[in-house]
Amino acid sequence: MRILFFGTPYFAEVVLKKLIKKHTVVGVVCQNDKPANRGKKMVSPNIKTLAESLGIKVFQFERLLDNLQEIKSVDCDIFVTASYGKILPKEVLDLKMCINVHPSMLPKYRGATPIQTALLNGDSLTGVTIMKTDVGMDDGDIIEQREVEISKEDDYLSLMPKLAEIGGDLLLEALSKIENKTAKFIKQNDDEATFTKLIKKEDALLDFNESADVLVNKVRAYVENPTAYFFLGEDRIKVYKAKVEKEDIPNVNIGDVVTVNKRMFLIKTGKDTFSILRCQAPGGKVLDVTDFLNGYRF
Repeated sequence: MRILFFGTPYFAEVVLKKLIKKHTVVGVVCQNDKPANRGKKMVSPNIKTLAESLGIKVFQFERLLDNLQEIKSVDCDIFVTASYGKILPKEVLDLKMCINVHPSMLPKYRGATPIQTALLNGDSLTGVTIMKTDVGMDDGDIIEQREVEISKEDDYLSLMPKLAEIGGDLLLEALSKIENKTAKFIKQNDDEATFTKLIKKEDALLDFNESADVLVNKVRAYVENPTAYFFLGEDRIKVYKAKVEKEDIPNVNIGDVVTVNKRMFLIKTGKDTFSILRCQAPGGKVLDVTDFLNGYRF
């Protein structure tokens, strides 16, 4: 099949690499180049570089509706979206059938942050859904689904590529069935729908009145962006990996820091103890706890 692909971040890259093995991708629609780092130099999305290296035409539209004629002129059979980052308006969806790769077991976790939400909630299972895109928020008919186990060690950076790989495989199965006219389209139960929220920087601030379990799940969910953090004096300490210590620290208050033999970096919480395994001080490198404790002056 000839496919116009919509997607931008790494999740989309993984799906695209699977897609080009079996189908002809005639174009990639991705987000615009953005300023990055202190120099504010314009940087292209990695998927743009990937597509151009494969000889695939790249489109970067500020507004899809303003470029409807150009989208209409693309010779394709179907649209595929994977973490595109923008909602496709009805006028675009009316041009071709569109299917989406969504990293959750719909109708659970509709919206933009299903992977982070599953980690925040401490779920042991998530999944991937291939759905027919409709004008609502991830409420289209389900074509394929597969459950995926979340390990205790998983964080966003390990779970997201795992889901993308499975999503790419499921997408190929769905496209094969659509091409052969054997695909089944199953309506979602809207009564069972749950919705995710956009993540803000302040969401990643660790509140030690919460339980250590909740705080560890925040670290897992926000490891890439915005990265969980807390303040030690005036220093913002970013936390990249942590675990729960079931033993409470005696004779200390919630939020108090205890270090043990330059091997353990512990903080008393509302329930159990938060143990930091990897972190970063302002202006420093991301370090394992032993290296951090050997270099940081409390």
